[in-house]
Amino acid sequence: MSVRRSLVAVVMAAAVLVLAACTGLPTSGQVYAGRDAAEQVESPDFSFIPDRPQPGATPEQIVDGFIRAGSGPAGEWARANLFLAPGAEWDPWATVTVDVQGSREVVEVEPATASPDDTHSTVTAEITPVANVDNRGVYSPSESVVASTLPFQLEKQPDGEWRITEAPDGVVLDQNLFTTVYRHYSLMFFDPTWQFLVPDVRWFPRVKVASTIATQLAAGPAEWLTGAVGSGFTDGTLVTSSVVTSNVADVALSVDAQTLDTETIDRMQTQLTASLAAAGVSEVRMSADGVPLTASIVPVRSTTVAAAPLVLTETDFGFLGGDALVPIPGLSDAMMSVTPAPVSAQMSPDRDFAAVRLEGGGVSRVEARGDVVPLDTRAGLIDPTVDAFGYTWSVPRDSPSGLSAYDPTGVHIDFPTAWSNATQISAMALSRDGTRLVALLTGGGRTSVWVAAVVRNADGVPQSVGVPIVLSESLAAAGGVAWLDGATVGVLGSSGSEPIVLEQPIGGPSIETDAPASSATIAGSNQATTVRLRGSDDTLYVKRGTNWQPLATGIRLLATQQGTPQQ
Repeated sequence: MSVRRSLVAVVMAAAVLVLAACTGLPTSGQVYAGRDAAEQVESPDFSFIPDRPQPGATPEQIVDGFIRAGSGPAGEWARANLFLAPGAEWDPWATVTVDVQGSREVVEVEPATASPDDTHSTVTAEITPVANVDNRGVYSPSESVVASTLPFQLEKQPDGEWRITEAPDGVVLDQNLFTTVYRHYSLMFFDPTWQFLVPDVRWFPRVKVASTIATQLAAGPAEWLTGAVGSGFTDGTLVTSSVVTSNVADVALSVDAQTLDTETIDRMQTQLTASLAAAGVSEVRMSADGVPLTASIVPVRSTTVAAAPLVLTETDFGFLGGDALVPIPGLSDAMMSVTPAPVSAQMSPDRDFAAVRLEGGGVSRVEARGDVVPLDTRAGLIDPTVDAFGYTWSVPRDSPSGLSAYDPTGVHIDFPTAWSNATQISAMALSRDGTRLVALLTGGGRTSVWVAAVVRNADGVPQSVGVPIVLSESLAAAGGVAWLDGATVGVLGSSGSEPIVLEQPIGGPSIETDAPASSATIAGSNQATTVRLRGSDDTLYVKRGTNWQPLATGIRLLATQQGTPQQ
């Protein structure tokens, strides 16, 4: 086989932080007095110090300043509290409304002159929400981008200055500022077989984030993941405090943790260690009612895949390396014997089988030992997806509720309530830990990216598919979807008439980039920056910096991987 390779250019780009949308002073790091030099205070990489209320400010200016002060979470939003009257109650943790700042309008609807004593005023802020983050850090895009109104009550204080007496709970951040003030963190749970760690993406302000992560981890997964993941933190086991010193987190648990068995304590330790790593924590020490808990990290299966692309050419199937393919024992020969030819393939983690969609229709299981087992013969099938427990998932394009999972013998489990509100499904992909199923669905004239939890028993047998949640509704058309890492999918679609790749976190704002005009299929690797595309002209593309570069030609099929063999 001859595969033409292109030279790889490494492009490095400098990131520019644009702060034009914010009023206030940006600072890098913070200064704290009265602490030992060895103690590390949880501080953000970048934080804002919003403006204080200005003397003589009008009611509208006070409300506008208060909303802008939502960008400063330091000191429990200390600057925002300066805009409140004494005794006023406001909970900034309740919610985050992500809006389009350019459409924001603050209006005094009941001027002070209308009040008999000229000391009361009613002001409204009209905003256009695009997303919401709840009090547990769960991000949800708005169902529709329409304006909403926030009411504020103000009173003139004895010093003659206006202050807010009643304000809606939560903060408002424009979409350009949101990812600067808040950051996404993965809370790690287990799959039902206790083999994999499963990320549950949350958004928290960057101050005191280790404490927030530990507390929310103990509180359990997001509602849509309930039943699909497990946790060492049982009902009643709470985090009472979390202090970080020199990258070591001391996590205090409620007294009932003293009665837990060693296996459960070890799982808690594993979850905390993995979840807090993104907050700069390198070691976790747990205690219960002041008593240290002895714990170890439990072994888990990796969801990484081989770095090399997995492809089918006219003469071979295997990993692309150098000027030749590296074959997969047994499976490469089996794949080359399949007739009619496969048009899609996904390989199991242990590389003992691949699920394929055939050129003439139908989904089959290709075994490394040479057997080809027909699984689904229904018409109009989309590309199948496989899991680490030996199941192949298949569904007809025009019947989303016809989703079925096939075991190695062809016995299938049906999920008639899955995607019940959709009229068409273009593509789907299981996460490598088997707990989440993402799909590109059409309904009501719109194509959207959805995800649902997959509920399994302790042996990994699928039991049900949960209620789906929408991730993005920005696609004009959809072509394919692949997992880029444990918490992000890549979507090949179009925005208008141009092809795009949508980098979509499982709970977060998406990033849209242009794609080569001929793009037909997509495959992920181990991080979002290593996405691969195959063109309709059999060219394989990889992304280098902001540009797509041809890597090889003669690629008839770009396959996806679901993990690596267990060691």
